[in-house]
Amino acid sequence: MARRRQRETTIWFPWERGGGILRGRGMARAKLVGLALGMATLLLLLGARERRKTGVRSTMATISVVRTGLDAYRADHERKCPPSLDALKAESYIGIDPIDAWGRPLRLVCPGQKDPEGYDLTSDGPDGEIGGLDRVE
Repeated sequence: MARRRQRETTIWFPWERGGGILRGRGMARAKLVGLALGMATLLLLLGARERRKTGVRSTMATISVVRTGLDAYRADHERKCPPSLDALKAESYIGIDPIDAWGRPLRLVCPGQKDPEGYDLTSDGPDGEIGGLDRVE
């Protein structure tokens, strides 16, 4: 009976091997390029989401300031609403322009639909559709 020769065992590190499918075809950098494109896409999506959230927060702060001025106006004028939001600025009840973060004017409905004794102050939101789903109240 012939004796079987034992083969020497070796340990290969991933960078010592012959390579995979991509390396054999000359596309070793394709993984890096794909990863870089994926990261760039992710950063763009996250940046767009953050810009939208920042706009909503800014608009909510503007609405808060305008609401304070509007309440002061109504207290001084027997609970009547001003003819427009520009009248609040003209009479020095607010010190800012009543526009949202996207450059569109805020909407004042008086008497309000939710509160007939009060008013509704809203922004059309990022898309600018009147009464759209992404309005800011």
